[in-house]
Amino acid sequence: MGVVNITKNTTMICAPLMAQSVEQVLSNMYQAKAEGADVVEIRLDCINNFQPGKDLEIILTKKPLPVLIVYRPKWAGGLYEGDEHKRLEALHLAEDLGADYVDFELKVASNILGKQYSSHQSGTRFIVSCNLDCETPSEEDLGDLVSRMQSTGADIIKLVVSVNDITEIARIFQLLSHCQVPIIAYSVGERGLVSQLLSPKFNGALVYGSLKGTPVLGLPTVESLRQTYKVEHINADTKVFGLISKPVGHSKGPILHNPTFRHVNYNGIYVPMFVDDLKKFFSTYSSPDFAGFSVGFPYKEAVMKFCDEVHPLAQAIAAVNTIIRRPSDGKLIGYNTDCEASITAIEDAIKERGYKNGTASFGSPLAGRMFVLAGAGGAGRALAFGAKSRGARVVIFDIDFERAKSLASDVMGAAQPFEDILNFQPEKGAILANATPLGMHPNTDRVPVSEETLRDYQLVFDAVYTPRKTRLLKDAEAAGAIIVSGVEMFLRQAIGQFNLFTGKEAPKEFMREIVLAKF
Repeated sequence: MGVVNITKNTTMICAPLMAQSVEQVLSNMYQAKAEGADVVEIRLDCINNFQPGKDLEIILTKKPLPVLIVYRPKWAGGLYEGDEHKRLEALHLAEDLGADYVDFELKVASNILGKQYSSHQSGTRFIVSCNLDCETPSEEDLGDLVSRMQSTGADIIKLVVSVNDITEIARIFQLLSHCQVPIIAYSVGERGLVSQLLSPKFNGALVYGSLKGTPVLGLPTVESLRQTYKVEHINADTKVFGLISKPVGHSKGPILHNPTFRHVNYNGIYVPMFVDDLKKFFSTYSSPDFAGFSVGFPYKEAVMKFCDEVHPLAQAIAAVNTIIRRPSDGKLIGYNTDCEASITAIEDAIKERGYKNGTASFGSPLAGRMFVLAGAGGAGRALAFGAKSRGARVVIFDIDFERAKSLASDVMGAAQPFEDILNFQPEKGAILANATPLGMHPNTDRVPVSEETLRDYQLVFDAVYTPRKTRLLKDAEAAGAIIVSGVEMFLRQAIGQFNLFTGKEAPKEFMREIVLAKF
């Protein structure tokens, strides 16, 4: 198996393997190849009772794809606690046996690589690595560190940091763009996910992905890198879109938007963005490359003050779920695609039932009905304004009673304390809409109302879409109500977002097929 040539102008997918036995290493290597990895990184310090001569020969003679060998000592964040000389001997043996890449820590590299290169005959390429477990250094200090790493004579350098805020990753992107040798640089943890996903755009040499069945926090899967993100198509001209939220792990947006971008030949990527501080985020990622954003919980209201302009509907609702950076002047423009998405989904479900029963009518089926709303945040505001625009009478429950009263005043509705919703008796034929996170994965058993009251609602809508059929919707269906999943709202608002992101007409049926197949 020949070496995959890691260069500054290509990005390879690497699967990190931390198996505890040689047998498991071999199995994982074949799995990685089947899932689409270009390279595997094998952590020798994770193998129980590791015997260098015997185990390395087995691994390197049976490898189905190129191998990067790492033997990490405890002082560098690994598991090896033995004799340092023996550890280095094992790494030299890996080179002799045909390892494609061998990783040396910066602390030892200067003493080793100079001597090694004087008699360097093999095809093995050397990686010099540094793992920083402190606060991310400034751009200047990172630059100095990279210069030290380059001076060792490394073929490739690798830098791993641990960020406290997504804005610190911008320093990594700067490094990737300007380094003179192939570089692997990323952050660990959930906030570091975009450092993997956007690495190809900024000329990163390697992007890491976990194997199916062995998730790693902050890493995409190899399969998603190949199928969802198609990293081989990402380049310097790729426009970046993403979900601003906290948390972001539940997001299905990448599964929908990325294939749709490719379907219409639009050079874009959609990624989850774990954001802690909106002001820092928008001031850091202000280039035209970051072309648009979806806005999720808990930022749909707070994000408005960072928009240069807000569409009148979003202004009235006082909630933004979509932002685009206007190409002509770079200004951020806020929109709300939640409102029409949620209300039309509810209306169409009632109309469909009416058609089946032979009672179809013109106008909105919400006119004159009681519309019971749980949650007065961004999604709740969109639902409330949409319901009011159709002539419904809105009753609002929120854990923040003052917020509920404020929204009720805006839509000429009524507000009640959140604890009262559990046993609230609605009018017959009322609509119930849940716009709280109750029932979202992983807390899937939580519901805002009691089962006994569900029989009085004609339709129950849940904005939560993970899982697709929530506990609330299951209970409502059992009680005989029409149910509308948040997936339908998600699809419709995503279609609106896609139109705004790209300036193209969204391929609605293509997007619906993805949702039906993968949600």
